[in-house]
Amino acid sequence: MADCIFCKIIDGEISASIVYSDDRVVAFNDVNPQAPVHVIIVPRQHIPTVADLGPETSGLMDSLTQTANRIAQERGIASRGYRLVVNCNAEAGQSVYHLHLHLLGGRPMTWPPG
Repeated sequence: MADCIFCKIIDGEISASIVYSDDRVVAFNDVNPQAPVHVIIVPRQHIPTVADLGPETSGLMDSLTQTANRIAQERGIASRGYRLVVNCNAEAGQSVYHLHLHLLGGRPMTWPPG
């Protein structure tokens, strides 16, 4: 998508602090972190929302969560605990319409989150 900020980060058109990249996934530090660790994990393929996943994207969420687990280990928060968040559409707080996971950690998380 020509106007998608995450696609522009993936394509290198916009600078970001990339922490992981492979053939399916890119992860980068959030520019407005909500926790000491706040990493955005996106598929290279432009998929607007989690509701747009289907049989043709089989295994993609697994790739995203495996990346989150790897980064949580690297950042030293895996054993303490971390939160993975996927927002879907406006009422859930999705502001960038490119499927993404928020990896949040490094501090106690409260509940309810909203």
